[in-house]
Amino acid sequence: MSELPMSGLPTPPPASDEPYLVIKDLTAGYGGPPIIEDVCLEARPSAITAIVGPNGAGKSTLMKTIAGVIRPSGGDIQVCGQVTTGLTADKLVRRGMAYVPQVANVFPSLTVLENLEMGAYTSKSGVKARIEELYELFPDLRLAARRPARNLSGGQRNMLAMARGLMSRPKVLLVDEPTAGMAPKFESAVWEHIVQVRQTGVAVVVVEQNTRRTLSHADWAYVLVLGKNRLSGPPAQLLDDEEVVSLYIGGGA
Repeated sequence: MSELPMSGLPTPPPASDEPYLVIKDLTAGYGGPPIIEDVCLEARPSAITAIVGPNGAGKSTLMKTIAGVIRPSGGDIQVCGQVTTGLTADKLVRRGMAYVPQVANVFPSLTVLENLEMGAYTSKSGVKARIEELYELFPDLRLAARRPARNLSGGQRNMLAMARGLMSRPKVLLVDEPTAGMAPKFESAVWEHIVQVRQTGVAVVVVEQNTRRTLSHADWAYVLVLGKNRLSGPPAQLLDDEEVVSLYIGGGA
């Protein structure tokens, strides 16, 4: 199997309309040699786009760069046709992007309700109605509305983090390692909610270590290796290729 050149990356089929997120030749790092280099990807509405690859591939660095946490040294980021390269995280929220990091993704001393209200800081109206919509999507949060976020389970915290991100009605939702450290039964619950979010029309971009489970839910996947695009395609196609599985996916659950 030969490595795909950057220009040879297949284009995801249109889920509907144009992609909400387009990344071209993105390069970034932490001051030294780049961690990611010339990365390209697209994420479309009503679709889950997975970014997978070995440890150290640069997946989380890529997410942080897209989310405005790290400033890129090269390349281009567009959200809904608008260039967002180099914008800070708060400005990206106004452009239609929400980011759920792996850690420190809720305000532990605030209640569930207060966390959701914090997620609506860019909204001038309709906050209560939006909270009700998200309670329908995440019923556990309604039951825990008055509880401090620090008292939630790991799975509930991740649901709250996603719900808070959705308060701003984003077009693109970035989710970094949503099931890290969870038992399998809780992983399933989190993925059920990610699938539900996709069904609302959002373009969901997910980084996960549990590659097989991620690919089983995704509509399109990119394999990142040593900070560069290596492969992309329909998840079922990637899983059917024994060499791809052996080299980049492994035999995990």
